[in-house]
Amino acid sequence: MGEFDKMNHQKLVRDKIPQIIEKNGETPIYHILSDKEYKKELDKKLVEEVKEYLKDDNSEELADILEVIESILKYKNISLEEFAKTKQKKKDSRGGFDKKIFLEKTIEKEREM
Repeated sequence: MGEFDKMNHQKLVRDKIPQIIEKNGETPIYHILSDKEYKKELDKKLVEEVKEYLKDDNSEELADILEVIESILKYKNISLEEFAKTKQKKKDSRGGFDKKIFLEKTIEKEREM
């Protein structure tokens, strides 16, 4: 069975997938999404790609996640540069994940009355 043997996909796919399906001797049935549908499907695709990464743990799945994130940014009219600045600002104020800190719990301070 090939990558596209299932008949009913019902999901957002990469731009060249219809041509790949045609080269495989099959006929793709698809339509172009509205902006509202596109955003909804991008969100679903992000979840799908994260699940695939968690299952397979490989860098190709991370590349898929990044591709979806870049598409979401483009949809929201946020440049990669602007996004990088936002990411860096958050890292500067709250830190990254490099120190591998795992917070177990917090203990509330006693208040003076």
